[in-house]
Amino acid sequence: MLAEFSTTSITKAKDPQNLEENKLCAAEGGEVARVAREQLESKTGCKVISPLSAKEFFGENNLPNCLRTILNKHT
Repeated sequence: MLAEFSTTSITKAKDPQNLEENKLCAAEGGEVARVAREQLESKTGCKVISPLSAKEFFGENNLPNCLRTILNKHT
């Protein structure tokens, strides 16, 4: 979701005029998401990439133990 939002925001800001410029915006949006994911994983010690949908991922039984522990501290 972050990659899509980042790419859309960058594309709207830069107003690309051709395919190559659009490809650059897509690469920049992906880079924003990659950096954010790596920082989150580094700070939490948990992997956040999953084959599950967001709804499935955040379901009570599917949330990885390391993230469940972190989130339960704040509820």
